[in-house]
Amino acid sequence: MILPLLQGLKLTLKYFFRKKITLQYPEEKWDVAPRWRGRHVLTRHASGKIKCVACMLCATVCPAECIKIVGAAEPDNRKYPEEYTLDLGRCIFCGYCVEVCPREAIEMSTAYELSEYSREDLILNKEALMELPQPRYVSQKKAG
Repeated sequence: MILPLLQGLKLTLKYFFRKKITLQYPEEKWDVAPRWRGRHVLTRHASGKIKCVACMLCATVCPAECIKIVGAAEPDNRKYPEEYTLDLGRCIFCGYCVEVCPREAIEMSTAYELSEYSREDLILNKEALMELPQPRYVSQKKAG
């Protein structure tokens, strides 16, 4: 009976003095892989206009049917999305919308903090999709 106890204490002491690998989550963030599929972002040209031409390919290819687009045309017949809505609550983050886009108008960022208190907050409109996702918590290093 004493031998298994000593073996357990030996194992405990072996790991007690090793470097800890636990992250203290809100203060410390983990680095995601470069190809991580996080929150969607609509991109713009250098002139500031949205790259999307409302071709509806992303909405067509989406298996979760979480993208809704209402297209419109400018006076010079350039199409643009008048309304672009993406429901993150339904999205499965497959990346098909990014791959099919001929203008590279939609990208997936590395933002992984997507929790909200209500389902309505997970429905992103065009303006919300054009903003880069900001981290919710600011890293605070402890003094000492």
